[in-house]
Amino acid sequence: MSDVEAEPAVAAEIFGNRIDLAREFTRALAEHGEERGLIGPLEPPRLWSRHILNSAVAAPLFSGRVGDVGSGAGLPGLVLAIARPDVEWILIEPMERRVTWLNEQVAALRLDNVEVLRARAEDWSRGPVLDAATARAVSALRTLVPLTAPLVRDGGELILLKGANASTEIETADKQLRKYRVNDVRLEVLGQGLLDEPTRVVRATVRG
Repeated sequence: MSDVEAEPAVAAEIFGNRIDLAREFTRALAEHGEERGLIGPLEPPRLWSRHILNSAVAAPLFSGRVGDVGSGAGLPGLVLAIARPDVEWILIEPMERRVTWLNEQVAALRLDNVEVLRARAEDWSRGPVLDAATARAVSALRTLVPLTAPLVRDGGELILLKGANASTEIETADKQLRKYRVNDVRLEVLGQGLLDEPTRVVRATVRG
């Protein structure tokens, strides 16, 4: 594990008194993530900066009950659940081996604010009940809006972690945004001055 990125000094600032749990999760992901098909071979040298802190810096945006669509390795859902124990998180993931990993980590980290749901977002049957939905590195915004907006209550939010092309994605998703009554769409950049590469978040309000 010599190629795993050293913990940046800013990690303790971002996680506060939850830093030990963040370290435990990062260590587990570094040790087992590649062999279990959760992260690629190029990710350990940038695990903290590119994945853990990139997710965690968005934690202040959330409240209430939140769904993470396509949780995968737990990015951002598990990281956010560590950072925000006062928020209820539902990790929505269809792939069995990833669901197994998520459940293992929830148990190991003793996270009592997390439910792992093996399902596709399209099969969500609970109705528009969430205060917010999030996702990271799942798909383009035009594909993501139909998956996330139906989960969110009237007046709730989409808080989607995106890459450098976020502005273009907003433009090309215009049809889907209108169809699913997603309003006040804006791009926010988080972690400037803290992270080498800030986090881009597309935020929007869902109208039922």
